[in-house]
Amino acid sequence: MASSQAQRESPPKDAPFITPLLFPTPRGWVDVVMGDFDQFLLDHAAAEKKASGMAVSMLSHYPDRPELVEAMADLAVEELSHYREVVKWIHQRGQRTAPDQKDPYVGRFRKSIRDGKEVYLLDRLLTAGIIEARGAERFALVAEALASGPLHKFYRAIARSEERHFELFYGLAERYFPEDVVAERWQELLEDEAAIVRSLPLRAALH
Repeated sequence: MASSQAQRESPPKDAPFITPLLFPTPRGWVDVVMGDFDQFLLDHAAAEKKASGMAVSMLSHYPDRPELVEAMADLAVEELSHYREVVKWIHQRGQRTAPDQKDPYVGRFRKSIRDGKEVYLLDRLLTAGIIEARGAERFALVAEALASGPLHKFYRAIARSEERHFELFYGLAERYFPEDVVAERWQELLEDEAAIVRSLPLRAALH
């Protein structure tokens, strides 16, 4: 994946989604989500809130990297706007938001991040990109499962946003590290992520 992809124009709304993932989400996950969609919405809201917080954390930790700071500031705002929209859907369905729960997928994947100033940054960018890629894939699956209407359009748009986000993180990694180093570590982390997804039980949650 070239870094220029991070700046590409938005694809047509009916274009296939880009995914680098090595292990596709099982169809059974969609069935579980659609069987308890209110719970999925609660988890989705929490995920968007955490993503916004992660972006703020990144810009706070790397003030000496202006491209990263600007990108993460924009991302934090976008993710929080997604949170606001999901909260509206939750309230429209007569539900209320709930306390955040630990995400077993993210918790395990973060263990792949290495210690050391430079490799930590590289791994943090790439794991974030892969998490966004998984979100893009799964939101697209949710959109396909929903009947045509506002909620379907919302999840289609959210999937496109996540697709742009994983390209953004990969592009930032290429800005700060050699392309061959990024590509090699990307593949290693994709393999780690695939193993995690294979091993986790299916839940009415994003991960």
